Amino acid sequence: MSRIALILLLAVLLLSPPSPPHKTAARVAGSLLVTAHPLPLDSDDPALDHAGPFRFLGGWQLTSTHADFGGLSSMLIHPDGSMLGLSDSGTLFGFSLDGKTGRQFVAPLPVRPAEKDLPGWTWDSEAQVFDPATGKHWVSFELIQRICRYSSGFASVESCKEWPAVKRWPETGGGEAMVRLPDGRFLLFSEYGYGKDGGNDVLLFQQDPAESRSVPPLRLSYRPPQGYRPTDAVALDDTHLLVLNRRVTLHEGFTAVLALVKLPPLRAGAVLVAQDLARFAPPLLADNLEALALSTENGRRVLWIGSDDNHEFFQRTLLLKFEVPVTLTQ
Repeated sequence: MSRIALILLLAVLLLSPPSPPHKTAARVAGSLLVTAHPLPLDSDDPALDHAGPFRFLGGWQLTSTHADFGGLSSMLIHPDGSMLGLSDSGTLFGFSLDGKTGRQFVAPLPVRPAEKDLPGWTWDSEAQVFDPATGKHWVSFELIQRICRYSSGFASVESCKEWPAVKRWPETGGGEAMVRLPDGRFLLFSEYGYGKDGGNDVLLFQQDPAESRSVPPLRLSYRPPQGYRPTDAVALDDTHLLVLNRRVTLHEGFTAVLALVKLPPLRAGAVLVAQDLARFAPPLLADNLEALALSTENGRRVLWIGSDDNHEFFQRTLLLKFEVPVTLTQ
């Protein structure tokens, strides 16, 4: 009960306005050592190997002695299996499960010179997408309500834009999930911005959302599972998304639902409807699940799910790995 009480207190704090600006220690790039502790999918039934239609390939609790590690809000999986995580305070993590593949590092996101002294909580980076053709990244920031594009390898900030449609969302419930569709368009999901039908606001950017000259986005709506809110999403193909949805209650603490969305024709007013696929609640691995990523291994599609521990001692940074069934979009 004490753990659930702490979780509920945290949920309240997460929805509260940020603290006043204060001076924080400068964050610098450095090396990172992450330890992966294997976990079963179900603590009551270690033999369980499925969550809904997804076959369980592994689960880990990630730990590190580095003070900046944690707060995982989004992630990418490189072809070599190494991972690039982004925290909700603008910190990048390069790591791998074996501790050897790829670069192992921690580094702050690059910022514009005029903003280099802003406090760390300003950079509430909640979502990222990647274009493998150019190496460019896009990041959605919740508190400052902007979208930025970064050059390959996050070497520099190329462009940022603060859209009026995003500014209408609550500061602590804005651009929580972002998807780049195969045709180059972007979808940005609000966590607590609501449309007329009661669904979560979604913005469709038909051009680069970090460019001022791009046309304004179209307003859509997302209907999540009852009581849940979107935290991340990935595109399976031109017409299907996987959306991760989160809830916190007194009875269960943090739980999540992974849902499939079959995209309708994307025009103003279109409604995206979630179809529940898998639920994550104790005794299954569950925490503040916020991050999704896709990769390919030996011709099979793999889904990764990560959790944000909010840098709290009673939460965990979890990493879950599943095989995506080929029949999911058929």
